[in-house]
Amino acid sequence: MRLPRRVVRQLTRGVVRPLLSPRFPLVLRRPLLDVTGRVVPLPRGTRRSRGTLGGVPTERVATREAAGPHQVLYVHGGGYQTGSPASHRALAAHLSRAAGAPVHLPVYRLAPEHPYPAAVDDVVSAYLALRDAGHPPQRIAVAGDSAGGGLVMALVLRLRAAGEELPGSIGLISPWLDLDLTSPLLAVNAGTDAMLDPNWLPDAVDRYLGVAGPRAAGAEQGQIDKRQIDTVLRPLDADLAGLPPVHVIAGGDEVLLGDSDTLVARIRAAGSRVDYLRAEGLWHAFPVFAGMLREADEAVAALGAAMRSDCAGGPASGPSGTTTSTSPAGGSP
Repeated sequence: MRLPRRVVRQLTRGVVRPLLSPRFPLVLRRPLLDVTGRVVPLPRGTRRSRGTLGGVPTERVATREAAGPHQVLYVHGGGYQTGSPASHRALAAHLSRAAGAPVHLPVYRLAPEHPYPAAVDDVVSAYLALRDAGHPPQRIAVAGDSAGGGLVMALVLRLRAAGEELPGSIGLISPWLDLDLTSPLLAVNAGTDAMLDPNWLPDAVDRYLGVAGPRAAGAEQGQIDKRQIDTVLRPLDADLAGLPPVHVIAGGDEVLLGDSDTLVARIRAAGSRVDYLRAEGLWHAFPVFAGMLREADEAVAALGAAMRSDCAGGPASGPSGTTTSTSPAGGSP
């Protein structure tokens, strides 16, 4: 059921966007966003089941093409406050088909009831449990959108700080990485992003970090030291050398575009491999409309194929599009 881009843009701005506003009570936002996710059609033959990974409730989504043996851990977005497997089920199913692998969606704890580091802890627990179930890290791809992209980077940095082997592939869709909100594109693209209003982001940061702040929360739980907390919350300032292949997708009209631009530049400068689809004329997290929007279908198909290749040890072949950069550090854009 594909729709013209202008129609999907109007639906995003008129239906989805209002549900992300902090003026709307969370008790209503969460179920209504899940309902909007169910509107997007699933590929025929999609199967889903519920389980747990490391004590974290999880939904497993698999299409007929999901033969494996590799696995995908997908971390949904939603500003750390909303989102669930229901809101991202269609995206997960299309990614399963493209990657040829089951997709596991952890139901991580949400703010403000569970501030940082609860969500990071849950994602780490789910990943380690998937690995311990007999899936080598090289055969696991990790991916996420928006806040979920930030959690994926937090997962990778937490694993590296603990001396754990990293996953075989990383996929980031419109990742939210700068919680200090310093990018000038937040203001520049405020009028063009159909999904996000940058004025909502400070509220989401406050709820995610909690009243006591990230350092106090980490110290109370004894999870990680001060230096590691800073790194987990600020991936743009982290050492990005030695990462597995990273595949980044962003909309050229989105307010968080600066986060993707900066991450890609810093990964290249660190000598790691990265592919970048910077899709002009599209908004924040547009691939969630896979099944409805042609550009979303193409982006998810390319991401899935790249992750499949990475996990098989093959050459990188990441997403490509209107404005795309695909090169290792020092290569041509």
